[in-house]
Amino acid sequence: MSAALHQLCELVGILPDYYDIWGQRHETSDATRRALLGAMGIACASEAECLTAIQAWQEASWRRRLPPVLVAPSQAPIALTLHLPEREAGQVCSWRLTQEDGHQAHGQFTPSALEPGETRAIEGEPWRQYRLYLPPVPDTGYHRLEIDLAGKTQGLPLIVHPPQCYQPACLAEGRRAWGLSVQLYGVRSRRNWGMGDFGDLATLLDWAAQNGAACIGLNPLHALYPHNPLHISPYSPSSRQFVNTLYLDVEAVPEFADCAEARAAVAEPAFQAKLQALRVADLVDYAGVAQAKGRILPLLHHHFRKTQLAQGTARAQAFRAFQHQGGADLRRFALYQALQAHLHAHDGDLWGWPVWPAAWRDPNSAEAQAFAAEHSERIEYFEYLQWLAEDQLAQLRAKAERLGLGIGLYQDLAVGVDKGGAETWAHHDLFALEARTGCPPDDFNPRGQDWGLPPWIPHRLREAGYAPFIAALRANMRHAGALRLDHVMGLMRLYWVPPGMQGDEGAYIRYPFGDLLGILALESQRNHCLIVGEDLGTVPDEVRHTLHDYRVLSYKLFYFEREPDGHFRAPGNFPAQSLVAASTHDLATLKGFWQGEDIKLREQLRLYPSEQLRQAQIAGREADRWRLLQALERDGLLPEGVTANPAEVPELTPALIQAIHRRLARSPAQLLIVQAEDMLGETEQANLPGTVDEHPNWRRKLSVALEHWPGDARTSGMAQAVRAERPGNAT
Repeated sequence: MSAALHQLCELVGILPDYYDIWGQRHETSDATRRALLGAMGIACASEAECLTAIQAWQEASWRRRLPPVLVAPSQAPIALTLHLPEREAGQVCSWRLTQEDGHQAHGQFTPSALEPGETRAIEGEPWRQYRLYLPPVPDTGYHRLEIDLAGKTQGLPLIVHPPQCYQPACLAEGRRAWGLSVQLYGVRSRRNWGMGDFGDLATLLDWAAQNGAACIGLNPLHALYPHNPLHISPYSPSSRQFVNTLYLDVEAVPEFADCAEARAAVAEPAFQAKLQALRVADLVDYAGVAQAKGRILPLLHHHFRKTQLAQGTARAQAFRAFQHQGGADLRRFALYQALQAHLHAHDGDLWGWPVWPAAWRDPNSAEAQAFAAEHSERIEYFEYLQWLAEDQLAQLRAKAERLGLGIGLYQDLAVGVDKGGAETWAHHDLFALEARTGCPPDDFNPRGQDWGLPPWIPHRLREAGYAPFIAALRANMRHAGALRLDHVMGLMRLYWVPPGMQGDEGAYIRYPFGDLLGILALESQRNHCLIVGEDLGTVPDEVRHTLHDYRVLSYKLFYFEREPDGHFRAPGNFPAQSLVAASTHDLATLKGFWQGEDIKLREQLRLYPSEQLRQAQIAGREADRWRLLQALERDGLLPEGVTANPAEVPELTPALIQAIHRRLARSPAQLLIVQAEDMLGETEQANLPGTVDEHPNWRRKLSVALEHWPGDARTSGMAQAVRAERPGNAT
């Protein structure tokens, strides 16, 4: 065992071990350590290389006189560690703080009079750490701190954050609310073009207001791949900073009403027949939807250029302002979209930028910039689509506020991005591109899970001032009243699967938890956005306690919440600071759970690692049905004619589904989420983890069209059941 290897891993944050769901300790192997260091671009094949890497790391840290960024709580002194040659310690230095609003503060200090720290010789010269304390900065925000050291001015971003995340008034002082969650693509309506869109979302907000719900929850809306509409997982996006424009309500775009060519194309009998076929299909035909919208949206862009941009109208000025505000990030995203579509059209094997011709893999290359200049109108088209999405989402947030919804849109932020997409292309130096995030082995995945998503390299993210993290939060909070962070434990540590290895050979990597959580609180308060942390599975106590202190809602699912004797948790035993739901997109619906459809499907697809586990699940499910009926009987919620007799398994009727949700609604949990699939009694779940093509993941539509919801006894019955325990959405 190499002491230098282990020291190097400690420096970069590779943890020495972890405990699995059974409480067993797993030590990180040296092979895994070396593979993960290599994925970070750190040479470590020998003891000498490890020692060289340690020296380079430490010297680089010392030669950086100031840290790359400082994240600090408001109302507390600003503590800053300086690295200086001892010969400079007697010189008088000055500091200047410039706040976001332009307000400035300044002062002087002499390093030799400060609290001293460690010493180190660099090229034979003694250097020392000095601890500088500045007055508290009460105003939260993104400030700039500059320090004049030995006649040279150096600066760093100073991010001052509030102590807690935002909570809406509808959850204040013990109030409780409820909402409905949908997979937006799967919403069925008479007017959409084959998949749910932002027009349907407006209708859902009306439904929420009429039925006392505070929010509509959504799958991630992140940008995917226009050139490949079959890349459909919302949790494997091209970019989390931009939107999947297949969700656009095309006929609501202002240009549509004014563009005779587009309206004529849509009115064609063949086009209308295609739309009708897309609507009635039970599974979303993404390629067909993309083809239909891809025929009309370019016509609208062309019309916009001719009637708005050419005339310099107010609408044209609004678009130019959007481009300016989006800056380099928007421009680079649109350039990626245009380049990927162009290259893929010539070679279908070019699935993403890692396999592009080398000249275009760098967004700053002369070739990429030449392409941008030559295809400026095409790039503008992708910017235009993002502008339309921004406008429609802004209208939805405004509508939710007008309707008096306590929360509004409840969005979802994926834990990572696809390797070949726009986000990694724009910031490829920040990602360990050959590593993948995942999770350790468990009952269902004895070899662990590999999600195929390249992780951020923690120290490089910090060197970037956390800019990509901030951008992702802002993009997903801007129009949301609540945001769910998928795998929130990733703020503290992420499980990396090394290049060329299996999921059970990975290790956890440490992330700057305090910094990331502080930024999360700042953006939450700025955007008036409630934060929900998806904390399922084995989560360290430190994470749970700290998230609680920051007022992040814990994520509690009915299936997993049990008393010590195995019975379902009593309503009164749920924590108040939590979101409670029966199920989620990766689990069986209530009806599927009741009927054991998930067990049958896993058996059919041979996903069980052992027959023993399958039999245990069958027996456990039988016991769970009885336990659930017993719990409902104890709480006086069993529907008429239903008993808790274990010898009789009743049908899971809408009344029984509503009783389960009424029981959950009685909990002190601040927010209850009802899944649309459960409200409507659907059997199939949205996604079956561990499958790709074996199951129609991310394609299933709801069985009932939105237009029929008002007259459907299941929707009205669910709303009445929940409102009996949680009366309204008062703000």
